[in-house]
Amino acid sequence: MDRFQWSNGALVQGEIVVTQQSGIKIYDGSEKTQFEKGLLVLTSHHLLWRDAVRKSSAIALPLESILYAEEVSEGRGKSQKIVLHLLPAKPGKPAGPTMSSVHSYIRLSFKEAGETEFFRCLSEELPRKRWESLAPSAVKEKPKEIRAGIVGIERRIEEKRKETDTTISKAFEDLNKLMDKAKEMVNLSKTITNKIKERQGSITENETVQFKSYLLSLGIDNPVTRETHGSGSNYHKELAKQLAEFLQNQIEENGGMMALTDAYCRINRARGMELLSPDDLVDACKQFENLKCPLRLRSFTSGVMVIELISKGEEQVMHELEELLENQGSLSANDLSKLIGISISLAKSRLLAAEDSSKACRDETVEGLRFYPNKFITAS
Repeated sequence: MDRFQWSNGALVQGEIVVTQQSGIKIYDGSEKTQFEKGLLVLTSHHLLWRDAVRKSSAIALPLESILYAEEVSEGRGKSQKIVLHLLPAKPGKPAGPTMSSVHSYIRLSFKEAGETEFFRCLSEELPRKRWESLAPSAVKEKPKEIRAGIVGIERRIEEKRKETDTTISKAFEDLNKLMDKAKEMVNLSKTITNKIKERQGSITENETVQFKSYLLSLGIDNPVTRETHGSGSNYHKELAKQLAEFLQNQIEENGGMMALTDAYCRINRARGMELLSPDDLVDACKQFENLKCPLRLRSFTSGVMVIELISKGEEQVMHELEELLENQGSLSANDLSKLIGISISLAKSRLLAAEDSSKACRDETVEGLRFYPNKFITAS
């Protein structure tokens, strides 16, 4: 209690009221005091306690004296409390109800509830340190307001709602601009594609092929959607055909195999605003073999799902990996990823598959997991 000072209850220049609660009893540590059933006011600078009977009698605790606050519960039937841990009293402090105390904390007992809202306001106010930087001009712009009880909660909810509405409105403005730009890019790609088809200008055959490959990376013309092909199996079949056509060249350049997550990112980037869900992608990929597409969906024992070329069978992939192991001596997932240009998770799945088919042996050390040629098989 030696951090408190006598006050007339008036606010200093630049000080505003944040919230207040009646029925507050103050404890000096765990000891009772004469300050019972008063009105506790939280401002931007102080905690003010006013006597409910003698309203002119008030004590003030500067917020800068509070080290931290915590909310405690002492069981059923007892009033809830907020404990304020205090910094040492500064020399030359104005006179207060007591000039010395053995306790470095006080307890505020809430006889009429309201401690949760008060604690929240206090926890928000302490880090702001408005007693250091609040200018007098700011006080004139922001009126004094009391945020107590249900009314204070309702006001805060309304303020948050308005802030959320403003944020969402700005986000949709940005999204609309992005959609307009995407439409311009799609129209541009279609125009250039038509010019290439008509062979306008002096474009050579090699330039035509190269430029067309650039256009394919920009996006998919007329992507298959539920609006155009329904929502049943027909949609997934048409989608599978388009995906196979789009991914085949990319998977060939990727060593004959691509992780499903990588394919998902590339497809959605190419489709622009017509995004695919993960479930639709998996269902479409399951149709590859039924439609006799050059691709198929495969799951490793590790759980990694990939799309691979049918023409590059499992035996060929294992044979190439076995040769790499012989040439390199040993490989980690990171080494294989760099050598053939695939993701580390996919490289690890390939090495584990090679181990399952007795093409490789593992060595697990503190440096990580490495795979070696299976000398047990080749030596015999």
